[in-house]
Amino acid sequence: MSDNLKLITDHKWRPFRFDYDVPPRILAKDFNYQNRDEARDGFFKYRRRWYHLDQFVDAAASSPLADFDGILNDTFFSGVAIKLATHGETYRVARFYR
Repeated sequence: MSDNLKLITDHKWRPFRFDYDVPPRILAKDFNYQNRDEARDGFFKYRRRWYHLDQFVDAAASSPLADFDGILNDTFFSGVAIKLATHGETYRVARFYR
């Protein structure tokens, strides 16, 4: 991993949440682009914010975050990275910054 990249995680595996776990106002405000019949699971809450798997993109193979299954940048220098368990029902999350 790059010397100037900081990665913070507790290394715990957590289960994904379903749409009925997400407050309706959050679904309406932040996830209104989703088809409610298709996006029933894949939600999680990290640091008081709700996320869905469809927000994450693959890291470049040459990236220091290539071991993660997806990344979502908050800024040019920071973001959230997610690692999925092989069975796909749990995840491990980290935040990164430079």
